[in-house]
Amino acid sequence: MSNQAPVTVAVIRVVKPGCEEAFEQVLHDFVQNSLQLPGQLGVHILRPALGSGSREYVILRRFENAAARDEFYRLPLFEEWKQKVVGLVEGEPRYEHLSGLETWFTLPGQRAIVPPPRWKMVIVTLLGVYPTSLLLGVTVSNWIGGWPMPVSFLTIGALMVILLTWVLMPLLTRLFKPWLYPNTGEK
Repeated sequence: MSNQAPVTVAVIRVVKPGCEEAFEQVLHDFVQNSLQLPGQLGVHILRPALGSGSREYVILRRFENAAARDEFYRLPLFEEWKQKVVGLVEGEPRYEHLSGLETWFTLPGQRAIVPPPRWKMVIVTLLGVYPTSLLLGVTVSNWIGGWPMPVSFLTIGALMVILLTWVLMPLLTRLFKPWLYPNTGEK
């Protein structure tokens, strides 16, 4: 990955029972105060599902690049945030650096923050891309053969991404779940 490419970090925190409201307020203030900092591309908060019994919060923060990420984690504002939540959370935070393909490898109904090894993602992705490109090459390319090349490539690319994102990758992820996630304890 290039040092100039955008970087996404997931920070996972488990909130102590009864401290959810205080944690939410401190989190809100921290996010509001940090968004205007240089190198910030956005923050998404994944809250525990209502009724799930989970107290795990996932804070997804996107940075312009690795240097912006590293600078952010050295700021006094970040240190202050850590001190404010220390009494509201259990244990230390878990940090996960995300590469981009993780969303294809999220099991339906679950939030998979820790992706499988990249070599496994490559194999499963290839198992989705190869037949999709063959299928689209045989079917759609016949219909759009007279279109200008950039438009026909865009059409086939868009159809491939749509099929991979909503059909094939969720199916392949379920099918290969035991191989992709051997240590989940679920089969």
